Amino acid sequence: MKVIKIYEYPNCTTCKKALKFLVQNRFAVEKVDIFQKAPTKAELKQMLKYLDGNLRRIFNTTGTLYQEMKLSEKLPKMTEEQAIEILSKNGRLVKRPFVLLENTGLVGFHESQWKKTLLGEES
Repeated sequence: MKVIKIYEYPNCTTCKKALKFLVQNRFAVEKVDIFQKAPTKAELKQMLKYLDGNLRRIFNTTGTLYQEMKLSEKLPKMTEEQAIEILSKNGRLVKRPFVLLENTGLVGFHESQWKKTLLGEES
């Protein structure tokens, strides 16, 4: 069975729900603390492709750091490269959980989306 690498924060309730879902559905999991090790630039660029280039969807827009850095004002003026650089240096800015798969990616946890993507189930 293929191991699913999940960038998560151990104290995040949404991440806990995602991990519970993965364990209940018998997926092998490799947990990476996103605060300790952010996704790489290559991983972020790949996820961005899966999100149709929508930079805002890859940012943790509700996070304190995002707000402190006033990124809601800065993001529209940033290039993709600038945004990827910031995200790769600080995992607190990345929406979590963050899971890259072979043909798609998942950010945040919406059970119906995860069921469809990982189990092929429609809700």
